[in-house]
Amino acid sequence: MPKMLSLIVPAFNEEAVLPESFAQMDAAMAALTGYTYEIIYVDDGSRDGTWPALKALAQAHPQVRALRFSRNFGHQLAVTAGMDAAKGDALIIIDIDLQDPPAVIAELVAAWEQGADIAYGQRTRREGETIFKRFTAWCYYRLLSAMSAYPIPLDTGDFRLLDRAVADDFLRMREHDRFLRGMSAWMGYNAVAVPYVRHERAAGSTKYSFKKMLRLATAGILGFSGRPLTAVGYLGCFLGLLSLLGLIAAAILDGAGWVKAVCVLAILQAIIMVAQGIQGAYLNRIYDEVRGRPLYIVREDTATRQA
Repeated sequence: MPKMLSLIVPAFNEEAVLPESFAQMDAAMAALTGYTYEIIYVDDGSRDGTWPALKALAQAHPQVRALRFSRNFGHQLAVTAGMDAAKGDALIIIDIDLQDPPAVIAELVAAWEQGADIAYGQRTRREGETIFKRFTAWCYYRLLSAMSAYPIPLDTGDFRLLDRAVADDFLRMREHDRFLRGMSAWMGYNAVAVPYVRHERAAGSTKYSFKKMLRLATAGILGFSGRPLTAVGYLGCFLGLLSLLGLIAAAILDGAGWVKAVCVLAILQAIIMVAQGIQGAYLNRIYDEVRGRPLYIVREDTATRQA
């Protein structure tokens, strides 16, 4: 029985790019011999003609399924809804705008067939983007990597393939502020990079405003690192040590009284910051508990395999 692939495509006001996008994606999937496939579109509350166009596609092509949100819930939840609906042995996430070339899907599938549990696209170059966009993206990925407690590959988006077992584990995590590439990194598994050149958007305009990008960046940092909570404590320790050395130096050199007073005030402030850092450490533990993620993921079980 041939394996099935599920292609998940979130869409928000993408009427202009939809015909060309579907043509390329459907051709890329059909070219993968030995597989059946489905294409799942999730309309994230579009206000243009995206939904009527998706319904027409679904009626004309049996491999197409379209879901429609009641309002705009956001890209990450649209991807999650597509994953919930997918039936494939492997799930592939791709944006509709053709910046992630559908031709690369074959390379993701090849990596999966060679043993990868997760195959993710890694951008080697970004075409058609402003210097500001490229610079902020470069800074963000490196800041996220430095802040995260789990290694998140640089220069990657949500363009990736997940094995069915990985997707099932992924869907056990039902947190609301989702950051898919961080969640993939948290799960571990055998992840393989597939380098590619990111193209210019085929039509329409980006739906990721600066506000949405900032929200996603915040979700990535806060969702996968407790360091922002505890960093103030480390800063307090450094400030306290520096102030204590200053106070000792002022006493030895018989410095002015105001210098000693400033050092004392700085030490008191450092004590407060250390206390806030301790509170942050406890808050981070509470946050880990209320997220409700599974405590661990069993990749293989010999008892199950023997059964």
